[in-house]
Amino acid sequence: MQRNNWTREELLVAFNLYCRIPFGTITGSNPKVQELSKLLNRTAGAVAMKLCNFARFDPYHQARGVKGLANGGKLDEVVYNEFINNWDEMLFESERLLTQYEETTIEKKYEPILVDLSDKKGEVKIREVKTRVNQNLFRQLILSIYQKKCAISGIDISEMLVAGHILPWAEHEKERLNPENGICLSSIYDKAFEKGFIGIDENYKILISSELKGNIKRDYYQPFFGRFEGKVINLPDRFLPSKEFLRKHLESKNFK
Repeated sequence: MQRNNWTREELLVAFNLYCRIPFGTITGSNPKVQELSKLLNRTAGAVAMKLCNFARFDPYHQARGVKGLANGGKLDEVVYNEFINNWDEMLFESERLLTQYEETTIEKKYEPILVDLSDKKGEVKIREVKTRVNQNLFRQLILSIYQKKCAISGIDISEMLVAGHILPWAEHEKERLNPENGICLSSIYDKAFEKGFIGIDENYKILISSELKGNIKRDYYQPFFGRFEGKVINLPDRFLPSKEFLRKHLESKNFK
C-alpha cells in the first residue's frame, strides 16, 4: 500500500464518502471505506483516519472537542473549505473523479436517472446531468447525516424520507446543495414544514403554527403534531442546520 501524501483528487473523493456515510460508521471495517481504500490503493485504516480528520473543521465537532490529527495536512482544510464554499461544483466534481477511480462514467453510473436525456445535446444535457446527479448526492448526504431518520418523528424507512430544504430550492440557488440548508423529514412533515404549519427555531425546537393548532381537537393532531411541540429535533451528526436559515424560514412563513 502507498504511504505517500494525499493528492487533491484523492481528498475530493474521500470527502465525497465522508458526506455519504454516517459519522459513527467511519471505521476501517466499513465496506464503503474498504471499497474506497482499494480504489485509492491505501489501507482502510488510513482512509478511515482521513475521513475522521475532516471532522476537525466542522464547528459541530469542534464544539465536541474533536481535534483530528495534529499533523493533518493543510490540503485537508483547503478541500473542506472548497466544499463549504461551493457545494454545487464540488459535489459533482468529486463524484466525477470517483467514477474515474471506479473505471466508469457519470452517465453509466447514473443511467437509471439519466435515461430520458439521451436526446438532449450540448450544454443543455451537461447542465441537466449535473443537476440530477447533484440532487441524488444531496439526498444521500442529508439522509446520511441524519442517520436515515426523520428529524421530527424518527421514522427510519428510507423510501418515506425526503431530503428537504429549509430555504426553498427555487429561491436560493446558492444554498441548494448546502447541507446546512437540508433537513431529513418524512413526507408528511416535509410538506408541513414547507407550508409553514410547523417550524424549527434557532434552538432546534419544533414549533406548531397557530393555524395547525386550530385542529387541536382532531384525532390526528396530538399523535402526529402536538406531541412534538417544544421538543428538539433529531440533530444531524455533521453540518447542523443553519440558525440563520431556520430564522428566515420562520419569517418567510409569518410564523405565529
